[in-house]
Amino acid sequence: MQELFQEFLGYVVSLDYRAVGLILELRGPLVTKVMTSVTGLGSAAAAAVFLGVFYLAGWRDEYLTTGVAILVVGALVPTLMGVFQRPFPPQPVCMTGGAETVAHSFPSGHAAAVTVFALTAWRSEDLPFLPIAGLAALVAVSRVYLGTHFLSDTVAGVLLGLGATVLAWRLVERFALGERLPSALVPAE
Repeated sequence: MQELFQEFLGYVVSLDYRAVGLILELRGPLVTKVMTSVTGLGSAAAAAVFLGVFYLAGWRDEYLTTGVAILVVGALVPTLMGVFQRPFPPQPVCMTGGAETVAHSFPSGHAAAVTVFALTAWRSEDLPFLPIAGLAALVAVSRVYLGTHFLSDTVAGVLLGLGATVLAWRLVERFALGERLPSALVPAE
């Protein structure tokens, strides 16, 4: 079983380096400018702004689900980065944050965060799913394009965002978090 797992990991790493090679051949100034501009939508600062907008707009379900899922992602991403300590891809265009904020490549926290927002929009009656999902996909691709993550780091981030959102949906519903939290923390219905 361990041999099969090692073979699988070798295949994933091979795909990662093929993707890096392809991207290095395709990089151009205009696309790099667009990707550099859009990638910040997956940052922790952007997540805080979006949560603030949800709160101020009174989007209770979106606020609760996203808040719980972002907390899960915020705890798991640095933990996994510390455990795996995967180095960054070669020849990155930019690195978001300093060396003290982004320690390793695996998994992509940006991809996880935007997946949370896309899935929240999917269940929302107020948020437009397709534009948000399109932006989320663009942010996830930007992480690979800019060389801040390997393809597998970004896929893992998307899967982590998916898992965190499903967990958040269940926790919010199961424990009626909207009723249990102090009223100042939750927008009125």
